[in-house]
Amino acid sequence: MMLKRVAFGIAMGALLTASGLSAAQTYPTKPLRLVVPYAPGGTTEVLARLVAQKMGENLGQQIVIDTRPGGSGTIGTTMVAKAPPDGYTLLWTSLSPIVINVTTQPSLPYDPQKELAPISLITHVPSVFAVHPSIPARSVKDLIALAKTSPGKVKYGSSGAGGINHLTAELFNAAAEIDMLHVPYKGAGPAVIAAMGKEVDMVVAAPPAMMSQINAGRLRPIAVTGAKRSPALPDVPAVAETIPGFSATAWYGMLAPAGTAPRIISQLHKALLSSLGAPQVKERLLAEGALPEPSSPAELAELIRADVSRWAKALHIAGIKN
Repeated sequence: MMLKRVAFGIAMGALLTASGLSAAQTYPTKPLRLVVPYAPGGTTEVLARLVAQKMGENLGQQIVIDTRPGGSGTIGTTMVAKAPPDGYTLLWTSLSPIVINVTTQPSLPYDPQKELAPISLITHVPSVFAVHPSIPARSVKDLIALAKTSPGKVKYGSSGAGGINHLTAELFNAAAEIDMLHVPYKGAGPAVIAAMGKEVDMVVAAPPAMMSQINAGRLRPIAVTGAKRSPALPDVPAVAETIPGFSATAWYGMLAPAGTAPRIISQLHKALLSSLGAPQVKERLLAEGALPEPSSPAELAELIRADVSRWAKALHIAGIKN
């Protein structure tokens, strides 16, 4: 009888182990939700849509984009940080909610380094200063002159208070010794619409959020904020060509809730990198000025740690307080 019980126990153990392995091997078994913590039409959402379809094909399941704007990205980011770590709720975000908000929002409802598991960096992109065609500024020098003539009256829109585009503009204010007025929106998409409607004089956003409007002549780009010109806008000068040393770029990445199994992180990482390397995806990203820059999860984790400190210093320089 004892031998039968032992044999039965071994058989059940083997069955459960096989069942567990089967479950691991069949992930994912249902559609995934990719949370974008900004409004539709902004850079984060545009980039997510360019990659999500191919990544879903690689995983064998649909990836549904879920835009959750608000709180400079905190609302959507909180959803993912508090979600079950089962690989079915993921975050596609700029650095703002997981780097900048650590400094600007002391009561942040999540700890990015403890409650989120990095999967991969996606890309670095600069911001673009673009104005309505009726605005009498065609260069950085023109913009500075206009702002000095009317202190506090030149209005610029961004994707939200404390976000990367807001901070980039404030760093520019400090470097140029001017005082442009910030008007925050719930994402780059609404900010771009505001600039086209002349609610603001200028919009600060990454190329993917406004390339179609620039190409159609509805917005006029003045400068890009990277250290060099953007491949997507080769004729548009960098701010650094007027203010030497000026550079501010945003990065975008994919993360999961902390506690997600390493095997799932690995599978997501592999599917993402394959998607970023697909010729049709890479071509579309490059057209938007977003050169794919995949990383390992560990490399993204280190970037987050380093940038929390770096942007805290930048915030201090720009005089932005929490």
